[in-house]
Amino acid sequence: MRIGIDVGGTNTDAVLMSGNEIRATAKTVTTGDVTSGILVALDRLQAGNRFSPQAIDAVIVGTTHFTNALAEGRDLAPIAVVRLGLPATAALPPLVGWPGRLVRAIGGRRFVCRGGNEFDGRPIAAIEEDELRRVAADIGRAGVRSVAISSVFSLPYDECERRAAEILTREIPSIQVSLSHEIGRLGLLGRENATVINACLRDLVDRVADALVSAMHRAGLSAPLFLTQNDGTVMDLEYARRFPVATFASGPANSMRGAAFLSGHDDCLVVDVGGTTTDVGVLAGGFPRAAPGEVMVAGVRTNFRMPQLASAPVGGGSLVRQEDGRVTVGPLSVGQEITRRALVFGGDTITASDLAAAAGLADIGDSRLAASLDAGLVGQGLDTFANRALRATRRLRTSPDPVPVVLVGGGSPLLTDRLAEVGPVYRPEHYEVANAIGAATTWVGGEVDRVFPVGPGERDQVLELARSEAHARAVAAGAKPDTVEIAEVHESPLSYLPGNATRVRVRALGGLPVTGSDVTGSEACERSAEAMDGSDAGYGDG
Repeated sequence: MRIGIDVGGTNTDAVLMSGNEIRATAKTVTTGDVTSGILVALDRLQAGNRFSPQAIDAVIVGTTHFTNALAEGRDLAPIAVVRLGLPATAALPPLVGWPGRLVRAIGGRRFVCRGGNEFDGRPIAAIEEDELRRVAADIGRAGVRSVAISSVFSLPYDECERRAAEILTREIPSIQVSLSHEIGRLGLLGRENATVINACLRDLVDRVADALVSAMHRAGLSAPLFLTQNDGTVMDLEYARRFPVATFASGPANSMRGAAFLSGHDDCLVVDVGGTTTDVGVLAGGFPRAAPGEVMVAGVRTNFRMPQLASAPVGGGSLVRQEDGRVTVGPLSVGQEITRRALVFGGDTITASDLAAAAGLADIGDSRLAASLDAGLVGQGLDTFANRALRATRRLRTSPDPVPVVLVGGGSPLLTDRLAEVGPVYRPEHYEVANAIGAATTWVGGEVDRVFPVGPGERDQVLELARSEAHARAVAAGAKPDTVEIAEVHESPLSYLPGNATRVRVRALGGLPVTGSDVTGSEACERSAEAMDGSDAGYGDG
């Protein structure tokens, strides 16, 4: 049996599954310390279906903890950014374009040193070890424990980053290093920014991981613990400690994977109505379609792997106001306080959930407490809510043809009858905990997205190398080695680079190394042939 848990900004959802059978579900309010809410959810699973903790093979957790920390500028570690690129790149230093509050939160120490490569592999300048030793001394004096290292064109040529990491860790053995070629894609600034985000979360991920382990022990669970990634796959805890940035947008990815499992639709739009926002994503082959280019995260431009999403600032907890005959819904939300402030729970604040109860769309709390709401307010509020969600779906559609829509999330009753213009609408059983189900039913993944010089007759060798790296990354993320198979391979020649440079993207999927999960990657591969199908156009590095 497996337990899937998704910790959202408003609710913590949990599911107990045996194979593909859903044994019990639970939903509770997310707590400030996160772990208390998880323990409550686990207790409710026990109440729904008694189970022995020893019978649990794996616990898979999705959390918005790291996304929220960056958005709020809290719990971020002081870091140093070391870029290898002089005498080039000096015009745009590290952290350029970052919000000032985030620069202050992470200390903003930045160094630009000699090194890096031209697009054809020629060195821009040789690394100077003495220069990096001086940088290490400065970092050591400042007490910084986490460093982000980036280098020009490090995806095809990663030697400079690895050499710099070797020198810095020799000088400061306790330092944590994040390397840009392991995290981002082509495009120096976007890749560097993603690496900085990863570096400033390294301390927080250790605290969160330790807290999750403690919570599992308090619940009597000794099963392996996994965290969900933003591509709809999972990684083990040790891998997550190295790459916390991979959890960004894992919540919507979990919901999409859960929608695929519950509805049987592998190619569709998924509309996830949460407590604060409504997120719309595209399922392709059962997995979230990847954003094709750069993505803004908390005001920072990045280019690491993220699902393609369109969001509307409305959810079940959205505030509803009426001024001068006009009804507004959102963007403010009561969030975790919905069970105290919403009308249906005895509060005095009108929320979107109250509109759903008054209209008979959902049985939430005590619906009688919302019965006195003006019919005109309810109708206008529901229309406003639906129109915002519809605008989000339009941003992701690539043709006017009808497309199936799967509605999930606790607030989805608000939209059941209002998305007909998009296509047939499905709201499957257990829609309210689709995110936890998505966490519990996914595979372990490993991805390689690199640029390779492909000489005459070398294509097969390069593809085999990329496949081997993807397989190794899946195993490193926690997959059982003999279950890993290649799910997809994409090749994109980059005409602006010499040497027949080709961007190769390979994805491997495997099963969790626990009892009853020894499926091969075949099923996953069949369902993900179109997964992560974003644009394959090359991006300039610089």
